[in-house]
Amino acid sequence: MFDNKIARVVLWMVGALLSFSVMAVSIRELFHAGLNIFEILAIRSGVALLVLLTLLAARKDLRVHALPRRMGLNIFRNTVHYASQFSWALSLTMLPLATVFALEFTMPAWTAILAVWFLQERMTPSRLGVIVFGLIGVLIILRPGIASFNPASILVLLAAFGYAITMITTKQLTKTETTFGIVFWMAVIQFLSRLSAATQACFCTSNCDTYCQRSGSASRDSPPTIV
Repeated sequence: MFDNKIARVVLWMVGALLSFSVMAVSIRELFHAGLNIFEILAIRSGVALLVLLTLLAARKDLRVHALPRRMGLNIFRNTVHYASQFSWALSLTMLPLATVFALEFTMPAWTAILAVWFLQERMTPSRLGVIVFGLIGVLIILRPGIASFNPASILVLLAAFGYAITMITTKQLTKTETTFGIVFWMAVIQFLSRLSAATQACFCTSNCDTYCQRSGSASRDSPPTIV
């Protein structure tokens, strides 16, 4: 029974890693196609929300899990997750994928540290070893003090730390909430926030383009200044 549970966990983690890899490649391609990060993340949350609303419409038994509960913790969790995912997505446009994923894998180390403080979990020798070797790996990748250091790497580390906070709050939510409820409110909260951010980003971009076009026209139409 225990072996079957471990096997299921491994399969879920492999599936999650494959999904993250596909998402990373997709974000980079969409960015190069002309979409900004806010728009990409808004589309992601919108599609997730559409799928979840379809499930709610098809299965009445799920509706009780979508009731608003512990919204303070839900909002905090999704605010941190939003900022972390934005940093992660932005870093994908600035760093090689291998570097992003290598630094992102520091998340388990941050999670283990935070779990001791907030979940009262024990810091075992094996966990301590993972943290130490993980930090050594980060130093090898970052190579601080060498000219090849890319400041964008800090974005990934901040995202990994934010994801660790998200994991801790998710653990807290699972004590009273179902997985569907947590994912549903994540989609709702993040879609609204990302849609607002994407709209503002498009508005600012449009205004900047209009200003540049007007400035260009004015400079072409105005007579040359003789000094």
